[in-house]
Amino acid sequence: MDRLKSKRAGLARRKTRVRGKVSGTAARPRLCVTRTNVHIYAQLIDDVAGITLVTSSSLDSQMRGLLKSGGNVDAARSIGEALGRRAVEQGITEIVFDRSGRLYHGRVKALADGARSAGLQF
Repeated sequence: MDRLKSKRAGLARRKTRVRGKVSGTAARPRLCVTRTNVHIYAQLIDDVAGITLVTSSSLDSQMRGLLKSGGNVDAARSIGEALGRRAVEQGITEIVFDRSGRLYHGRVKALADGARSAGLQF
């Protein structure tokens, strides 16, 4: 039990440290990635105004039919591409990346690569 608490505490510490350095604006919103064992979520946030501009997740009705599973690297890449397409449609091309304390590896990296392939720069 103590190991789980320390793991969660470490994640919370890293998340706080990243959020202290990364902030989104209307011109350059923050791409926030949240992942669970089953799903992955991504959203573009304008921290100055406090609003979410674009969102995409493995729970979206459009994505559910396309994805075999919501918690793997292929799903993360698809979510990143969908988010990138929606952002480019709204005129957003430059963002800052918030990995939410997670390592830049696996599903988080796949989502970022998918967003880059759709036209986002960060």
